[in-house]
Amino acid sequence: MKNDKMKTRYRINEQIRAREVRLVGDDVESMVVPTHKALSMAQQQGLDLVEISPNAEPPVCRLIDYSKFLYQQKKRQKELKAKQVKIDVKEIRFGPQTDEHDYNFKLKHAREFLSDGDKVKAYVFFRGRSILFKEQGEVLLLRFANDLEEYGKVEQMPVLEGKRMIIFIAPKKNGTPVKKAVTEVSEEVEEQAEKPVKKAVPAVKARREYTGPKVEGEDF
Repeated sequence: MKNDKMKTRYRINEQIRAREVRLVGDDVESMVVPTHKALSMAQQQGLDLVEISPNAEPPVCRLIDYSKFLYQQKKRQKELKAKQVKIDVKEIRFGPQTDEHDYNFKLKHAREFLSDGDKVKAYVFFRGRSILFKEQGEVLLLRFANDLEEYGKVEQMPVLEGKRMIIFIAPKKNGTPVKKAVTEVSEEVEEQAEKPVKKAVPAVKARREYTGPKVEGEDF
């Protein structure tokens, strides 16, 4: 199906309706020629005349093997798709009066999401008359963003949408937070400190033998 769509996307050879075209190619100097002459050149080289830019004036055509051209286009699309970074949006829900334990639990998850390169959509849901505490919800979200400052940056400040107050936090490009790097260095220092230090043992000088004349009664 994809190949069929790509085939119908480009006009080739006799399908090209313009009277003249601009020729481009690997071994072709860019020039404007009548379409019938461009077709004749393509046939002589055993290639196809492919209209790659129909909206140009005149349309731009390329002398190339059409099968090879489709393969190149397909390969380029795959490469572009591979370069695209997919970012998931993780949602975290709060109540206007979230307790400290629940807050820290969700904060921990948000740090993990941002470290993995995902966006965080945090919101406070107001049920019934709790909408009266919307200022409290805004303070909660701003505190949440401040606690995640090392892991992400605020993409959208708190906004009230219906019964929800929403904030968006995007991951930082540098990825690893500063504190984590410092912790790893300190652990390495502690590891080295725990290793026993070998004391250097002083070398014992060899006793030199006395070679002079012996005195009676003395032992050398």
